Amino acid sequence: MKTKYIFVTGGVLSSLGKGLAAASLGALLQTRGLAVTIQKLDPYINVDPGTMNPFQHGEVFVTDDGAETDLDLGHYERYLNVPMSRKNNTTSGAIYNHVIAKERHGDYLGGTVQVIPHITDEIKRVVLSLAEGDNPPDVAIIEIGGTVGDIEGLPFLEAIRQLRSELGRDWCLNIHLTLVPYLRSAGELKTKPTQHSVKELLSIGIQPDIILCRCEQNIPQDLRKKIALFCNVDEDAVFTSVNVNNIYEVPLRFYEEGFDQKVAIMLRLPARNAHLETWRHLVDVCSHPQGNVTIAIVGKYVDLKEAYKSLHEALIHAGIANHVQVDLRYVNSENVTAANAAEIFAGCGGILVPGGFGYRGVEGKIAAIKYAREEKVPFLGICLGMQCAVIEFARHVVGLVEANSEEFSPGVKDNVIYLMTEWYDFRTKNMEKRDLGSDKGGTMRLGAYPCQILPGTFAAKAYQKDFVEERHRHRYEFNMAFKDVLGEHGLIFSGTSPDGSLVEIIELADHPWFVGCQFHPEFKSRPMAAHPLFRDFIQNAILHQNR
Repeated sequence: MKTKYIFVTGGVLSSLGKGLAAASLGALLQTRGLAVTIQKLDPYINVDPGTMNPFQHGEVFVTDDGAETDLDLGHYERYLNVPMSRKNNTTSGAIYNHVIAKERHGDYLGGTVQVIPHITDEIKRVVLSLAEGDNPPDVAIIEIGGTVGDIEGLPFLEAIRQLRSELGRDWCLNIHLTLVPYLRSAGELKTKPTQHSVKELLSIGIQPDIILCRCEQNIPQDLRKKIALFCNVDEDAVFTSVNVNNIYEVPLRFYEEGFDQKVAIMLRLPARNAHLETWRHLVDVCSHPQGNVTIAIVGKYVDLKEAYKSLHEALIHAGIANHVQVDLRYVNSENVTAANAAEIFAGCGGILVPGGFGYRGVEGKIAAIKYAREEKVPFLGICLGMQCAVIEFARHVVGLVEANSEEFSPGVKDNVIYLMTEWYDFRTKNMEKRDLGSDKGGTMRLGAYPCQILPGTFAAKAYQKDFVEERHRHRYEFNMAFKDVLGEHGLIFSGTSPDGSLVEIIELADHPWFVGCQFHPEFKSRPMAAHPLFRDFIQNAILHQNR
């Protein structure tokens, strides 16, 4: 064996930041010269989050190979700068689905199929699959979703208990993230929630090696000693995860506490120094912006910022690249009309319309785009945002007053956006017919596809190359039957599929910066390498706001 495993569990309540903690630890181990990968095991029964409402689950992150995954994989990619794949996210639904399929196929030879060993064996297979291939990682970090005590999470906890027993202590490490709340009325930090959480974990048969305490302020040494005593861990194995102003500070905070050093010692990893120069530079730039720019995000999930997590981070990255702080103004698209657009977007350097599904709020997005086009405000439309830009242009510039998408108005006369029942498989250059029936799961154009860039355009200036690959997540496409008439009126098709059959990027020539893309560029943005489209969008938004 080469790969060593770190299991990250959580207790007391959700949203403590297991994903950020796992990603930050992975980043620290990377700076020590180790190859790291991360996997998220989610206990819910959905096969993947692709059909889940963003208000319940937040955004759906998409990988190059077309997996619809938990948003924590976005953190993993941003912190490690390593592409994730469908191997890196598994749900209870996927596990049970696979086991049931094997049972139906007769693989168990008529035996009784049970949680132990069949479900737990499948979970272990998924975990160990990270070490397969010619270049297995040095460390695999496995984050268990939910909290200890959740019924649906028990098979995952049992599986990692078995793995620890089978692989040995030198190959597995258990980190438990828990809450140490500060009661303002008493003026005290309370350790009892952590003690009960660890007790629950011990009842399952898992002894944590390291306790990571989520808290609002640093925990004094006497309380760390108390937690160590009652949770049966070393005194120097109790660490804090304190609130920070910028999430990219977390790796540096962990390093200052010696978190990665303790992990390296306990797992017997090579003794190497961490090289944190790039992280320190990143945090320094974030902490000392040279100005501000306000970006309006016009969507319908604005009440839950997690629904636009990668988008939010991509804008922050673009601000870092331009040495400014990006202030986000979330605008509910249902509240935007042609009459109030000027008031809503006053003081904004740029307008961004993100992706989404369904008709609710679409007319508000179109009104926002019309304002951006007419008032020369820098604009970026993503996925549905691009489609709305096409509809707006067709209606108000070309004169196709009934222009719409088949998603919102089936059978519409001028369906400038329509449902393709056939998709091109560019990897094999063959036409692939995909089922687009009533089953919603996996019926979209998903994953990375190539895009040819037209020279002399905003896109070409941003990318500085004529060929890129970007990630998609959508069912509807631009209707090529309208390409000529829209092009005659000034719409530029600056990005297409290599064979020219699909439109990937549209622009306006008589505008300071107006770009719509069918793909999701936010998924490929990194804190130390902002996505080119976001970088140039923010650059032009600064110019507009300061004019």
